[in-house]
Amino acid sequence: MQDETYVDGLPNPIEAVLFDKDGTLLDFTGMWGFWTDCVLNDFRDQLATRGLRINTDELPQIWGTFHDEQGRMNGYDVRGPLAMGTMDEVYAVLTWHGYRAGLSWAEAKIMVRECLARAEEEMEQHRPACPLPGVQEFLEQCRSEGVAMGVVTADDTPSAIKHLQWMGLDSFFDVVIGTDLVERGKPFPDMLLLACERLGVSVQHTVVIGDTDGDMEMARTAGAGYRIGIGEPGKIRLADRTIQSFHELLNGGLNR
Repeated sequence: MQDETYVDGLPNPIEAVLFDKDGTLLDFTGMWGFWTDCVLNDFRDQLATRGLRINTDELPQIWGTFHDEQGRMNGYDVRGPLAMGTMDEVYAVLTWHGYRAGLSWAEAKIMVRECLARAEEEMEQHRPACPLPGVQEFLEQCRSEGVAMGVVTADDTPSAIKHLQWMGLDSFFDVVIGTDLVERGKPFPDMLLLACERLGVSVQHTVVIGDTDGDMEMARTAGAGYRIGIGEPGKIRLADRTIQSFHELLNGGLNR
């Protein structure tokens, strides 16, 4: 018989762990830094061919990203659009900047979609998805303890599944829920509730792990039993507990 898994104060064993994807299971900057650089560089080049420009100083304000001296993304604001927004919201923000630069709204929409399509081709070629340290070991631990697992992500479901496949992690998850499957994405509870329904588990005995307060607010409003933030201490204010690495959850660490 497998050991039952408990966590701080929950009266019954944990039935499921639900994970955010980007910044939780995979290295956010490695993945979305590559994508952001592709999109924004292409976007600036396309504006330039039309005699238009966007101020380089404005780049961090577009999606809430940090950049090095060469303009490459090297970090992100966990409160920003890229970290917490849906893909449609991210597209809309960039479209607005195209409009601000002098395009019509229609022209900006077309340009953004073309830039995104080219970036997706680059992503398919390079597959820059890398799991965070300790992720696979923790997933194996949860599976060995009979805990159901799922992914709830602001990304679209097909893209999320593809990224998990790139990392060889897709077989760990019984359900993957993206924003496209619900009426409201994070921070609303819809994705978490749908995941629990499909898993056949109780929300109250589910642990949610994510890297933003959007993840934590989703868990709180849904009534999840426990919220774990992954990141620097103090940055994820709504978490019951914050870890800096999945190594802290290995070998019974989930129980502390």
